[in-house]
Amino acid sequence: MENLECACASEQKLKRENPKSKFFYWFWGLVLLGIWTLLYKSLLPFSQWFAFSLLALKPGSHLGEAVQFFVYDTPKVILLLTLVVFLVGIVRSYFSPERTRKILAGKRESVGNVLAALLGIVTPFCSCSAVPLFIGFVTAGIPLGVTFSFLISAPMVNEIALVLLYGLLGWKIAALYLFTGLFVAIVAGFVIGRLNLEHYIEDWVLKIRTDANVVTEDKKSFEQRIEYALQSVKDIVGKVWIYIVIGIAVGAGIHGYVPEDFMASIMGKSSWWSVPLAVIIGVPMYSNAAGIVPVVEALLGKGAALGTVLAFMMSVIALSLPEMLILRKVLKKRLIIVFASIVAMGILLVGYIFNLVI
Repeated sequence: MENLECACASEQKLKRENPKSKFFYWFWGLVLLGIWTLLYKSLLPFSQWFAFSLLALKPGSHLGEAVQFFVYDTPKVILLLTLVVFLVGIVRSYFSPERTRKILAGKRESVGNVLAALLGIVTPFCSCSAVPLFIGFVTAGIPLGVTFSFLISAPMVNEIALVLLYGLLGWKIAALYLFTGLFVAIVAGFVIGRLNLEHYIEDWVLKIRTDANVVTEDKKSFEQRIEYALQSVKDIVGKVWIYIVIGIAVGAGIHGYVPEDFMASIMGKSSWWSVPLAVIIGVPMYSNAAGIVPVVEALLGKGAALGTVLAFMMSVIALSLPEMLILRKVLKKRLIIVFASIVAMGILLVGYIFNLVI
């Protein structure tokens, strides 16, 4: 009886403490959001003061424009990335790879492709996790095409790419990238599924069998989800900030020194070969969204066509050579070639459509 009373007292104590704990997080969250807003709004005047007053560079000069571009865009992107990664981190705390696998198990290919592409946006993913995710999906009975829809969407349509595009180029281009990226992932996965290529998976993978319905329950409290999101900020921003700085530095050089006519002649709408050339150049490049989006912004600012630039960006992120080499552990060469070819054709189609329509 005494133990029961103690247990009830402890439960009541926890109930009293939880609201206080939540209030603590909400209070400081709103304070930090206010500080974030003030910093964000002060970036443009600060960059202009830094470049043209403190350094006394001439407005409109090559060096002056390059420096102002770099000083403005670098903290802007890092601030946006920090906020969005935190918010997406809270969403991701509900979607472990195992739970994603359970959601996709048993789904028909058409529905499964769409669902897999959408889940790819919110499920934690990196190139090093491609092999265990692929094995987990295939051995749980998830169709090959559905698995590929996820593997295409997860690296390409992620929060880093979307927040950088939104911050540097606006919500319209970010939305276009989101929908076209999902389109490529869904269609490419569906086509791969229709080709019945399961026999090109390495034999040792097919011998593994797992139960997709076995998912370890991981019920997180409000505080644990906040901690998870904060850790996501630390991990992701901590890893990609150097790519952001390098990418913006390259973009600043293009912005300040490359003539508009030069980029328009190479990557403009009139050059029919610009889209396939952009894909060919993009595939062997080792970069991520953090490094490539600032370059995309600078290319568009110098007259490059939107379709060509989007094709370049998609090929860098979705068809990266390191990921192909990693997937070689579980896929035979022919399936990798088919996968890369179908995705490349989808990217080419997106590039040409945008160049014709916009």
